[in-house]
Amino acid sequence: MPELPEVETTKRGLAPHLEGRKVKLCEIRQHSLRWPVDADFAEKICGARILRLDRRAKYLLVQTDKGVAIWHLGMSGSLRMVDASLPPQKHDHIDWLLDSGQRLRFHDPRRFGALLWTTKDPAEHELIAHLGPEPLSDDFYADYLFSASRGRKAPVKSFIMDGRIVVGVGNIYASEALFMAGIRPQTPAGKITRPRYERLVDAIKTVLAAAIQQGGTTLKDFVGGDGKPGYFAQQLNAYGRAGQPCPRCPGTIREQIIGQRNTFFCPRCQR
Repeated sequence: MPELPEVETTKRGLAPHLEGRKVKLCEIRQHSLRWPVDADFAEKICGARILRLDRRAKYLLVQTDKGVAIWHLGMSGSLRMVDASLPPQKHDHIDWLLDSGQRLRFHDPRRFGALLWTTKDPAEHELIAHLGPEPLSDDFYADYLFSASRGRKAPVKSFIMDGRIVVGVGNIYASEALFMAGIRPQTPAGKITRPRYERLVDAIKTVLAAAIQQGGTTLKDFVGGDGKPGYFAQQLNAYGRAGQPCPRCPGTIREQIIGQRNTFFCPRCQR
């Protein structure tokens, strides 16, 4: 599933091609996504000039002079620029034809992605208003996470994956950050001390920044706005390495289901 680094990578790849451009035509071949695309969406976006691209959590916000298009990549979606003459393939559900002669194309085999429209502040949208702070911002720090964790019995891995606490710490990045911080993912969030949360906040920021620099993590489907896969998978220390030697100690990486998600950790050096 595309997470924060993948969406940020997509945003950075698309911005030079979209910002300042006008949408001449919108072709919607499949309205039945996670939420149905508005029947009049094409009418709303056509003629709009794209002002800038933003990201909030896993949502890509395309700010235009007519309103804001909110994209979500879902489980297997991708947005990429293609030549206007390139015919759509199976699962290419939406195209925006730009005045540059290029197309913004949305590909989503599983159709869990979404395209929404608002003329209001997107921060007030029902899907966004309840979200926690951005993990790479100054609003995410140890005292905040420590305070939010008090009394919490849920495993710390589930806690940091809760978008109401902090956005964008997906399954892969939660496992990697906890490994870096030396914290066992099963530990109840409320039992972790403030100094350990300080290490965890630093680890989350480090892991996510590194993933963005590498273009995200491609395990199966994800490609960025330039159609290229992400390379952070080559730097994974714990995720997907069950049964392999721990890169930090003589232990062995184990796998366990936590919150219905595959979790990878070293029982020797993560306490």
